[in-house]
Amino acid sequence: MSEEAKASSGNAEPTATRSPAPMWIIVVTLALLFLGFVFFDKHSGWFDAKIYAPYSSPEQLEAFQPKSGAAAAAAQGKKVYEAVCGICHGVDGLGKPGQAPPLAGSEWVITKGINRLAHIPLAGVSGTLTVEGKEWNLNMAAMGAALSDADLAAVLTYMRTAWGNKVGEVTADDVKKVRDAMGGHAQPLTGDQLKTMPE
Repeated sequence: MSEEAKASSGNAEPTATRSPAPMWIIVVTLALLFLGFVFFDKHSGWFDAKIYAPYSSPEQLEAFQPKSGAAAAAAQGKKVYEAVCGICHGVDGLGKPGQAPPLAGSEWVITKGINRLAHIPLAGVSGTLTVEGKEWNLNMAAMGAALSDADLAAVLTYMRTAWGNKVGEVTADDVKKVRDAMGGHAQPLTGDQLKTMPE
């Protein structure tokens, strides 16, 4: 039997042919994609400048994010330090000539214990104090006396861990012990008095 006869008799083998996708499927798919992008744009905030407008970098945005644990204590310590201590000692901890000594690398900050260090903001300092081989004539008020134990501990921890300082943290209990031991001492301490105290 010839090929023509087979084809006409209905016994021909089926063959696959390509046919274009229906236009309505393409249109519906594109419409769904468009609606999805519109929804994403309105609800995600990815493309809305108002979400990020106050911040010029991811670091700035991160600085304002809620923190917990050690990160929260460090953030609180930095905030209080810059508001209370940074005015004189500088936000970089390098001090200000003729005004306040540096805290970065200071032997008064990077101590094993915190007894002597905590006395400084709790009582204040008056007279000559040697920091890194240089004499400073100080008249520092008791800037930390009004702070809570937790806030002062956070500040001291920040000072002991910032600007290249790498010593242990200070807890609110540590500060409370020093405050309780001081009693009602209201007079600023001299450098000689501080030197006689245990670290």
